Amino acid sequence: MSVLTRDEAQTRAQFLDVQRYAIELDLTTGEDTFDSRTVIHFTARAAGDTFVEVKPAVLRSVSLDGQPLDPASLVENRIALTGLAEGPHELRLDAAMTYSHTGEGLHRFTDPVDGETYTYTQLFMEDVQRVFAAFDQPDLKAAFDLTVTAPEGWSVLANGITAQQEDGRWKAATTPLLSTYFVALAAGPFHSVTTEHAGLPFGLHCRRSLAPYLDADADELFEITRQCYDRYHEKFDEPYPFDSYDQAFVPEFNAGAMENPGLVTFRDEFIYRSAVTDTERQTRAMVIAHEMAHMWFGDLVTLRWWDDIWLNESFAEYMGYQTLTEATRFTDTWVDFGIVRKAWGYDADQRPSTHPVAPDPDAVPDTASAMLNFDGISYAKGASALRQLVTWMGEKDFLAGINTHFKRHKFGNATLADFIDNLASATDRDVHGWAESWLRTTGVDTLTPVVEEAEGSWTLTVDQDGSRPHRIAVGAYDIDPSSPGRLVLRERFEIDVPGAPLTRTGARPALVLLNDGDLSYAKVRLDEQSSETAFRTLSGLPDPLARAVVWNAARDMVRDGQLEPVAYLETARAHLPYESDLAIVQGVLTFAAAQAANRFLAPDARPAALALLTELTRDLIRRTEDGDNPGLRLTAVRHFIDCAAQPHTIQEWLVDGSVPGGPELDPELRWRVLNRLAVLGATDEAAIAAELARDPSATGEEGAARCRAALPDPAAKAAAWAAMFEGDELSNYLFTATAQGFWQPEQADLVREYVTRFYADAVPLADRRGPAIAEAAGRHAFPHFAIDAEAVTLGEACLAREDLLPALRRKLADQVDDLRRALAVRES
Repeated sequence: MSVLTRDEAQTRAQFLDVQRYAIELDLTTGEDTFDSRTVIHFTARAAGDTFVEVKPAVLRSVSLDGQPLDPASLVENRIALTGLAEGPHELRLDAAMTYSHTGEGLHRFTDPVDGETYTYTQLFMEDVQRVFAAFDQPDLKAAFDLTVTAPEGWSVLANGITAQQEDGRWKAATTPLLSTYFVALAAGPFHSVTTEHAGLPFGLHCRRSLAPYLDADADELFEITRQCYDRYHEKFDEPYPFDSYDQAFVPEFNAGAMENPGLVTFRDEFIYRSAVTDTERQTRAMVIAHEMAHMWFGDLVTLRWWDDIWLNESFAEYMGYQTLTEATRFTDTWVDFGIVRKAWGYDADQRPSTHPVAPDPDAVPDTASAMLNFDGISYAKGASALRQLVTWMGEKDFLAGINTHFKRHKFGNATLADFIDNLASATDRDVHGWAESWLRTTGVDTLTPVVEEAEGSWTLTVDQDGSRPHRIAVGAYDIDPSSPGRLVLRERFEIDVPGAPLTRTGARPALVLLNDGDLSYAKVRLDEQSSETAFRTLSGLPDPLARAVVWNAARDMVRDGQLEPVAYLETARAHLPYESDLAIVQGVLTFAAAQAANRFLAPDARPAALALLTELTRDLIRRTEDGDNPGLRLTAVRHFIDCAAQPHTIQEWLVDGSVPGGPELDPELRWRVLNRLAVLGATDEAAIAAELARDPSATGEEGAARCRAALPDPAAKAAAWAAMFEGDELSNYLFTATAQGFWQPEQADLVREYVTRFYADAVPLADRRGPAIAEAAGRHAFPHFAIDAEAVTLGEACLAREDLLPALRRKLADQVDDLRRALAVRES
C-alpha cells in the first residue's frame, strides 16, 4: 500500500478544505466484512488534482459531483481525483470493508465465554482507510456524521452522544472539527454504567462477561475520572470540548488506550478479573488521566504532521502523572514513573535507533516512518523533559503558555514551533534555546559527583558527559547516629549543570545524591564513598524518590558493565525486604529476574540467581503473613512462581487452590503457576485443557496458548511455531501469548534451531499480516535468550536486507542491539 508522504500532505492541505463527512456503516452483513458508505463535502481552493484513500475488500462505486468514477481506478489505497474545478465538491464511495483481528481498523471479537460479538475502531495513522474513505491526514479536520446499522440487542458508542432512530439505525451527534484518525466507534452488547458530572454524561462500558468486575470498580473509576476532569478545569482555561465522556474497555486492544474524543478506548485488561496491587490500580488511574489530558492536547489542538506526535504523548504523560499526584489518592506516582517509565526511555535512548524527542521534520518523511517513534523517547523522555521544563520555568508560566496555545489553536492544528512560541510568550527565559538543547538532541547525559573535603567544608563538582542544561536537586545525607542502617537528610539544594563547583559548610556527607527528587533526565553515578553508603543503607533512605534514583543508578551501572549483575541481585536481597514502596519492589524484582538473571548472567550462573530470588521472595511472603500488605504479598507470590526452579511448592499451591496464608489462586495466578509448570515440564496438555475448561474466557485462551507453547516438547514447539508463522488465524493477543510462551531460558537447546528460523519466517509474516503483527513478532517472538556472537551475526544479516517492513526493521534493530549489550555485560 502507498504511504502518505509529508510533501503530499502539505500539498493536499494547501489545495483542499474539507468540511464534512457523512459515514454510514452496516455491521449486519456477516462475520467477515461490513458495508461502508462515505460522503465527503470538500472545497478545492484552485483547479487541480488530488486523491482520496480507502482500503476496501470490494469497492462497489465511486462518484464525484454526481458523476460515476471507475472503481477500477483504485490503485493500492488511492483513488485519483483529477480535473477538479475550484469550488465545492461532493465525493461518494460505497464499499465492503474487512473486519480486523489484529487491532487495526474495525476490530471484531467474539467472546468465548458467551458467544457475544463486539467491534471497535482503532484508526490511528492510516487505519481509518480500513473503515471509510478519507483525505487521511491530521491537518484536514472536518465535522463527522456517523450512522450505524447494528444487530438487535447491540448498543453503539461514538465520539458524540448516540441515539437509536425509528428505523433501528444508530446516529451519533455531529462532531466538532476532528482529524480523521480520531473518529471512533464501539458497537456490541456492552454492559454500561453511567453517571453525570459537570452537566455531561459519563459512561463506562465493557463486555457483558466482565460486567461483575466493572461494577466492582465503577465507583473508583468514576472517582478518578471526576477528580482528573475537575483538576484539568482548574489548570486549563478552555472547557472540555466534547458533549460526553465515555470510556470503553475493549478486547484485544493493541495499546494501553486511545484518546478518541468523547470515547476513550482502553485495553480491557484494566477491568480486573483477579487480584491486583495498588500500584497496578495507580497505573490504570494514570492511563485515565493521560487520555483525558489528550482531550485538550491532541484532540482540541492537534499536530499538523506526525513529526510532532511526541508532543501529544509527552504532554499527556507528564500531565497524567502530575494530575494524578495532585488530585487523587495516588500521591507517589512519580516513583513509579522513575522506576518503570524512565527506564523505558533510558533504554530506548541508548540504542542505535535513538532519535530526538522532537525529530527533524525531514526524519519523518511519511506515515511509515512516523509509526516507528512510539517508544520510550516519545513518552518517558519527553515527559521527563517537560517535567524539567516546568522545574526550570515554573509551573505558573508553563500553564500560562499552555493556555495561550489552546486559545490560539483550538479545533485546529499546531506545530512544535507554535508550542514553543506560546510558552516563550509567558516567560523571560530562553525557551527556544532550551528546546534546542533538550528536544533536538539524542542520548542520555551522565552526571557524576566529584566530592572534595577540606577542614570544615566540602566541595561538589559535577562531571557531565553530555551537553544539556539541567536544574537538579542534590541530596546530602548522613548516617543516622541512632540507627546505622538509616540515613537522614542534612540538606537538599538546587544547582545548575553545567555550573561552577559549589562549597558547603560541614563535614562531607555520607551520601551525595545528584538529581535527588528525580526532576531531570540523566544517568546518575555515585562517588566511591556515596556508592558504599548507598548500597549498604539503600532501604534506609527516607524518600522513595531518592531510593528510586539510587536503584536506577544501579540498574544503569549493570547495563553499562560497571556493576556485576550478582551485586545488583545481592543488593535487592538485602534491601527489598525492608522496602515500603511497592512500585520500587515490583520494578527491582522485574529487572532482577528478566534482565540480570535471564540475560546478563551466563547460563551457568542463572540457577544461583534464581535461588537468590526465590529466597528473597520467600522472605517477602513470610514478612507479609499478617495480611497488612496484600499488594507486597501478591507481588512476592507472583515472582516466587516465576523464579521457581522446582515444581513441588507451586504444584501444591495449584492443587490446594491457594498459597498457605493467602492469597487464593485466582485465574491470573492459576495460569501463572501452570505456565511455570509447563516450562519446567511438570504439566501436560490434559492439565492445560482442564484449566481452560475451568476458565474459558479470552484470558484463559491466551493462558492456554502461552502454556502450550512453553511445554518442553518438540511437537509442542513445532505446533506453536506453525501457528505463529505459517497460519494467519491467530489474533494479535493469541499471537503474543504464543510467542511469550515459546522462548524460555531453560529450553535453549530445545529451541536452538528456531533462532535461525525466526529471521527467515518473520520477514514474510510481517509482509503478510502488517505492522501490528510485525511489531508483536519483533517484540515477543524474538529469540531473546540466544545471547552469543552467532545470534548477533544472524540479526545483523537480517537487518542488511532491503525488504524489511519498517515496523519489523525497527524492532529487530533494537532487539539485536540489546543482544550486543547483554553479550558485552557477560564478557565484561
